[in-house]
Amino acid sequence: MVGMQSEQPRISSARPEMTRAIMDKTGLDQGMLTDLVHRFYGKVRADSVLGPIFASRITDWEPHLARMIAFWSSVALMTGQYHGAPVPAHAHLPVSRSHFDRWLSLFRETAYETCPPAGAAHVMIRAERIAHSLHMAVEATARANSKTVPNLR
Repeated sequence: MVGMQSEQPRISSARPEMTRAIMDKTGLDQGMLTDLVHRFYGKVRADSVLGPIFASRITDWEPHLARMIAFWSSVALMTGQYHGAPVPAHAHLPVSRSHFDRWLSLFRETAYETCPPAGAAHVMIRAERIAHSLHMAVEATARANSKTVPNLR
């Protein structure tokens, strides 16, 4: 009909045109990312490998989930909602490559359950880069901490 426009969800973004283009290309939206984050962290909390690591550091999950939704909105949709420094927050964790592999496996599984194929592929590219960066930071921190100057007295 003339004068009828399809309603698109309002975008809360520092770069709405860029965000809209990504949403159109990937099929992702804020609600889908919220669902992804909640489902993913539900799996993490129940996981025998990752669950104890998270449980020892996070007691109030609601603020953490809100931060992760803002993070993934910024990473996947370029909204600029996240303001933080994830590398220092993760650099001292007692984790190895196998932990990051497990994290990626659960994230991939959840992404393909909750997102259209193009959206899942889009977030997985970013998740793999993030896991690699955080793993490098953890390893660098562990190496730096192991280089202590011996007491020669």
